[in-house]
Amino acid sequence: MEFDLVEEIVPLPERELSILRPRSSEALLDEEAFEHEEFLPYWAELWPSGVALARTLSGRALRGARTLELGCGLALPSIAAALSGGRVLATDWSPDALELAGLNAARNGVSLELMRCSWAEPGPIVERGPWDLVLAADVLYERRNVEQLLVLLPRLVDEGEVLLADPGRPHAKSFLEQAARGWGVEKSDRETVRIYRLRLGSDDEDRRSDADALEEPVRLGA
Repeated sequence: MEFDLVEEIVPLPERELSILRPRSSEALLDEEAFEHEEFLPYWAELWPSGVALARTLSGRALRGARTLELGCGLALPSIAAALSGGRVLATDWSPDALELAGLNAARNGVSLELMRCSWAEPGPIVERGPWDLVLAADVLYERRNVEQLLVLLPRLVDEGEVLLADPGRPHAKSFLEQAARGWGVEKSDRETVRIYRLRLGSDDEDRRSDADALEEPVRLGA
């Protein structure tokens, strides 16, 4: 990997993390990426949703929970989960993202299992399920991601839970409306990001609470 990297220091409740990222994601664009939108280097940014989800996980007692991150990018939530005791598999479509995820994990004293995986061909992560915890930060930025995620998530968890961080993407509303038919959905706010906790088979009262989750995220102080 021959990127111009810069370091970001990310404060969590329990400690600070040192995260390397490309100085400019635009420098990673190429002609093939423009032709195939799914190959745009979204992974190269340190998105607020990843920071918020990492802060949510920080200090949580995962006690060896089998944890999967979808679209890990720079792997901030995966690292936070590993520091909290999770056994983490971080996945992404981009081999460059996975290489940098491994570097970031090592910089922060944890080890992650890494796997290149597409949501369109999720066999390897489905076969290793069910997972205790599935993490996803800002993954609903494209319309096609809604249907893919609705199909994939029930194949990944049974009695486990999903933590989904979203900054208010337009397609998140469609995802949540459809997910609420089969999932219980709870919400909380962290900075400018909303964290959704999804569990299969929750009762109708829990599902109805999702109506409030479709509001715009509340902006809170740091």
